[in-house]
Amino acid sequence: MDDVRRTIEAVARESYGRLLAYLSARLRDVAAAEDALGDAFVKALTTWPRDGLPQAPEAWLLTAARHRLVDRARRDQRLQTASARALELITAKAEAAPEPFPDERLKLMFVCAHPAIDPAVHTPLMLQTVLGLDAAGIARAFLVSPAAMGQRLVRAKGKIRDAGIAFEVPEESELPRRLEAVLEAIYAAYGSGWEDAAGSDPRARGLADEAIWLARVLVQRLPEEPEARGLLALILHCEARRPARRAPGGGYVPLSEQDPELWSRPMMEEAERELSAAARQARPGRFQLEAAIQSVHAERARNGRTDWRAIAALYEHLVQLAPTLGARVGRAAAVAEVRGPEAGLALLDEIEPTAVCAYQPYWAVRAHLLGRLGDKPQAREAFDRAIGLTEDDAVRRYLLERRG
Repeated sequence: MDDVRRTIEAVARESYGRLLAYLSARLRDVAAAEDALGDAFVKALTTWPRDGLPQAPEAWLLTAARHRLVDRARRDQRLQTASARALELITAKAEAAPEPFPDERLKLMFVCAHPAIDPAVHTPLMLQTVLGLDAAGIARAFLVSPAAMGQRLVRAKGKIRDAGIAFEVPEESELPRRLEAVLEAIYAAYGSGWEDAAGSDPRARGLADEAIWLARVLVQRLPEEPEARGLLALILHCEARRPARRAPGGGYVPLSEQDPELWSRPMMEEAERELSAAARQARPGRFQLEAAIQSVHAERARNGRTDWRAIAALYEHLVQLAPTLGARVGRAAAVAEVRGPEAGLALLDEIEPTAVCAYQPYWAVRAHLLGRLGDKPQAREAFDRAIGLTEDDAVRRYLLERRG
């Protein structure tokens, strides 16, 4: 039974997004496809332990989802007419010889970024439908209640169905309006996987791999879009350091203390090629600047030092272009390395208190800078805030050691 459950979990990690995108692209109804696929996985949990694992698990799930959709169509005259041909295509595919299904995930991401859908829900919708994150996890990331996020996602899926939004990569004239949201979602998905540095959560590691795959596909489909290449470069530079982010005993190792010999040279070289190709387009953007910052850090593997002046200058450009909370905190940390902790703290103090109350990196950087100034009481208070907001046990232990 445990082996069967593990197999189902593996299929879900590897195939859920592809199957959902395949079904959604043919039904033009994301919610209906989600319901049908969810029922198929539930049926697998009861059928596979009894009958044994099917030869082609994806095809089995697709057939089971199709049966669920047929049952629903029989109860709903509107669906019976609108989805008849789609159900025929799904049936033909499911009953054919086992072969890879067309991967429609990138199309579904552009559907989720359609201008008819509330921009505030573009990224959450992609994270749920394409990458399988649950509404509660997405709500935590976007600092809203799970109920509110759930309602937004339901409304967005209804908009896709009712507006008949086409499942396709949009025309070139429409790309700029949607591309930013797609890039943001891929980066957010990678961030969810990147946070599991110890590799203890297979789903999180799968998210990182999927994000890298999606970023590569996006570059292949849109080779003249420099921000797509910038995103891929950024992700690859971060992924290159995964082996160095944990000590042999599992302890957290911050970037400044990592052994560059453990970084993946092939990944860093690929990242540099993508960043150079993006630069040739002469259209700088947020992800190119973030990748450039990581590129400067990567130079430590070659010359043994970190050029903090270059990093601080890049952060200045980044904050002007995209003043995100992460960019502003990163700038403060970089400036502190160049001009001292007082300068860094002054930049942190410029950030609105309400924006950082639940933002762990802000409190970790603040604690570090206050410690450098010798202000132990305030440093400990900041450490306590950072520790309380930390979910990673290894990072929590690291902060507790630094707090003293």
